[in-house]
Amino acid sequence: MRALVAVTAGEPTDVLRLESRPVPTPEAGQALIRVKATPIHASDLHVLRGRYGFSPGFPAVGGAMECVGRVAALGPGTEAPTVGERVAVAAVPAVPGPPAAGTWQEYLVADTRRLLPVPEDLNDSSACQLAVNPLTALLLVTHELEVQPGEQLLQTAAGSTVGRLVIQLSRHLGIRTINVVRRRAAVQEIEALGGDQVICTEDEDLSQRITETAGPAGVRKAIDCVAGPVGAQVSQALAPGGELVVYGALSTHRQTDPAALTIPLQARSVIYETKTVRGFWLNRWFGTTSPEDALRALSQVRGLVADGVLGIPQGRPFPLEHFREAVTLAEAPAHGTKPLFVFEDGRDGGNG
Repeated sequence: MRALVAVTAGEPTDVLRLESRPVPTPEAGQALIRVKATPIHASDLHVLRGRYGFSPGFPAVGGAMECVGRVAALGPGTEAPTVGERVAVAAVPAVPGPPAAGTWQEYLVADTRRLLPVPEDLNDSSACQLAVNPLTALLLVTHELEVQPGEQLLQTAAGSTVGRLVIQLSRHLGIRTINVVRRRAAVQEIEALGGDQVICTEDEDLSQRITETAGPAGVRKAIDCVAGPVGAQVSQALAPGGELVVYGALSTHRQTDPAALTIPLQARSVIYETKTVRGFWLNRWFGTTSPEDALRALSQVRGLVADGVLGIPQGRPFPLEHFREAVTLAEAPAHGTKPLFVFEDGRDGGNG
């Protein structure tokens, strides 16, 4: 089979190689999956650079998150799912936990407890993206912060994939969103998507606008994907007793020095207003959540996507041979389209 392998840690375009590898054999409790489509996330590229929250050990097959395919074989004594069944694979490595197989290959072996059956009418582009961004949005809103109908939720990076999904989910649940973007051009898009309020840091003072927008009671729940000074300002603007969950650090996107990955919080605000700032990482959630609860959450996401509550933009398909173009697109400014690797009988993966 063909596999896209990183020979060492480094820039993906420099270290990735297209190789031929033996098709793996599933063991008990595992299934062999014939991959049809798999996305290229920014986190996948950070794993290859060696600056994510775990290292796969090199050489390593790229793609550390998710894919869609069909069950090609089952390990000894494994009864479900059935051979030929179409499944989404949550390949997110659990931390703590054993390593998972990379998804940028034609076949991979996965624990059957990481497989979610998907309906035939859910296209490959959506099915291969169920396990990371939509699940993150759902967990942040309903699990981490338990935001209730009628409450306000403040979020940074509202134009990101997760940010857009948070807006859609909040609208469905009756939650009012205050959305922070960094470009004036993005404001209209966020409003059209259903964002209740939009603050643009390009030409507005963030702290002042949060205070004006949230009203006299203030906002008590927020999620941040930027970190740095923006994350600090959000914490500062929260009402007393407020909670901030940080799930990304876009402000340090190209930073390689761990000491620079900071949120300069104001101690007086945190102490005297008893605010909470904590992190969320999907990999650690998978490592500390039971397989049953993980599948239950994934099933909920599948239903929200299938019912049209959450819309996942169509990806742009690439064959493995065009990996340099694909990984470059994944981090191009405002590219707007998620690149996907698609395989032979899944060459139509971006369309159906």
